[in-house]
Amino acid sequence: MDFLEFKAAFQNHVYSMIKDESHLFVVDVDKDLLWSTYLNSFPDGTNVIFRERSEYDCCACRHFLKSYGNIVAIKNGKVVTSWDFSVGDVKYQPVINALSKFIKSHKISNVFVTKELNLGVDKNYEQQEDGSVVTWNHFYLSLPDKFKTEAPFGKTIEYVKGQYRDVCNVFKRSLEEISEDAILTILDLISQKSLYKGDEWEVVLRQFLSLHKEYSKLKTEEAKDVFAWEQSVKVGPVVGKIRNHSIGTLLTDITNGTELDDAVTAFEKMVAPSNYKRPKAIYTKKMLDDAKAKLEADGLMLSLYRRFARIDDISINNVIFANRDAVKRMNDTVFDDMEKSIAVNVHSFDRVDEISIDDFIKSVVPSVSYIDVLFENRHAGNLVSLIAPEKESKNLFSWDNPFSWAYTGNMTDSMKQRVKAAGGNIEGDLRYSIQWNDDGNNNNDFDAHCIEPGGNEIFFSRKKGHCSSGELDVDIIRPNGDVAVENITYSDRRRMPNGTYSFFVHCYSNRGGKSGFSAEIEFDGQTHSFSYNRPLNTGEKVQVAKVEYSSKDGFKLIELLPSSTTSKVVWSMDTNQFQPVSMMMLSPNYWDLQEGRGNKHYFFMLKDAINDESPNGFFNEYLRPEFNSYKRVFEALGSKMHVNDTTDQLSGIGFSSTQRNSLIAKVEGRISRTLKIIF
Repeated sequence: MDFLEFKAAFQNHVYSMIKDESHLFVVDVDKDLLWSTYLNSFPDGTNVIFRERSEYDCCACRHFLKSYGNIVAIKNGKVVTSWDFSVGDVKYQPVINALSKFIKSHKISNVFVTKELNLGVDKNYEQQEDGSVVTWNHFYLSLPDKFKTEAPFGKTIEYVKGQYRDVCNVFKRSLEEISEDAILTILDLISQKSLYKGDEWEVVLRQFLSLHKEYSKLKTEEAKDVFAWEQSVKVGPVVGKIRNHSIGTLLTDITNGTELDDAVTAFEKMVAPSNYKRPKAIYTKKMLDDAKAKLEADGLMLSLYRRFARIDDISINNVIFANRDAVKRMNDTVFDDMEKSIAVNVHSFDRVDEISIDDFIKSVVPSVSYIDVLFENRHAGNLVSLIAPEKESKNLFSWDNPFSWAYTGNMTDSMKQRVKAAGGNIEGDLRYSIQWNDDGNNNNDFDAHCIEPGGNEIFFSRKKGHCSSGELDVDIIRPNGDVAVENITYSDRRRMPNGTYSFFVHCYSNRGGKSGFSAEIEFDGQTHSFSYNRPLNTGEKVQVAKVEYSSKDGFKLIELLPSSTTSKVVWSMDTNQFQPVSMMMLSPNYWDLQEGRGNKHYFFMLKDAINDESPNGFFNEYLRPEFNSYKRVFEALGSKMHVNDTTDQLSGIGFSSTQRNSLIAKVEGRISRTLKIIF
């Protein structure tokens, strides 16, 4: 075999080696030692002196060997060198074997990066003294276009090499320093929607988990190094540098034993807005197993299964009022149905006699046979259902019966409660709140605005620092499927300038939402509710109301948007119409003359109310104290163990004793009259 045949065999092997590869690599070798290994591996007598040097010691081949002789590929986790081929020749095969062994004895140091596709000099010509021309062949490769690298503008090839090296180094550190349990824990949190924008990382984490499992099976450091180089160029910097991302900090914290809730809280501080409220409980599989063991030991597994309560579940001792006509179908004509569809003007009851809820129960209820209540739009957030155990079972709760309750959207109260939960101030002298995305399909960005006397404006760009004490303290940019609120509160009327305060809603961005918003303005203990049912276009502004303030006369409301006048169907009932009360009661934590654990609620169960939601079967604040250590698991269980449907469910509207509210009621008995019940 002559050199030309050896060269052809070398080229054929390299071209076959790189055919399916997207990246090649280089090993860290002493270039001079590599060259001397090549020369010294020729068997004795096969590399004779030609003129002044040995036959194979030419400048072109020396440059090629030193520059490109250390190129390798990685196939299925194994290093393949440019010299892993056989020619069966007694002169060249020892050279090939020696170079292959030498290269494989060193580690990969980087990705092969080149601006040139033609490596080396293919051949050159030399004219002899007798006029003949000799052709000299050298090592040479012509690479496909896919291996050509262009550095970014203003950067060098060395910069590109540095980027590859950094990704590999961080990737290997990530594989070494992040535990598989940490990855699985975060994937669990993402699956239960407990991590802010966690779904954006799910694909990356699953890919990293798969690689992590492969890496953990490798036995030698050499195999781990090769794996890191091979996979780092495939996955790129997002997965490769996962340790350096925010999710990597969370992974590292959990791996290092940081309390899960603390680790997630630290992550949320980095990536979530300041008013973000985590929607789901944080728990691990171990927490879940411990809670399950506790429930099984106490014989409480059956207690988790819940349904809507029925009339026959309730003892008469715990009923304040029951409609003695019970439930019967009315033989109404079509004209009766049409008459019932006309909404009642709420303002026509502004001057009816007022009575406190306690006086109503004590003085009015004992003498009446029927109670009808006006179900206003603003009461939509007060919808509530009584929940009973599915089967006879032990009691989970801190009171002496197995009944619980759930308000619509699993909230205790409506807009005001949501504002408080979002971190807003609800205790000021003047409050303006807006709410939208009640149906989960309005991801628009609505903004609450107030223009003060003199033209100063409070909105998302100027939230705080106003002389008037006004402040925007809840600002939701993207609801992400949750009910959204924004809130402006004036904490001190003594600092408020006299004049007119104009409140409006601005649609900063329409993202496909087809519904409007609701709003509240509260002062002097009275809440004024507004509803706007049309969709808003980007840039559209809707004036809600004005409030005139003077230090002498206080606050006066000027409505610009009609408040609570449009009827809509909620839980199968028309709003702004009177609905018959089938039963009235206190919340179960005050039944059987208990002193009560938690707030007292007043429930008006309405004849035609049908809860079309999937409420939680229970909430952590209802549970017996011994379950506090499992609170995160029980919070998740409460949301997963949805309430089963029943006929004749006890649903209606409820009022907390801690929240100011009112309800118009028509009562019939010895005397028929209309009253405004104050809570």
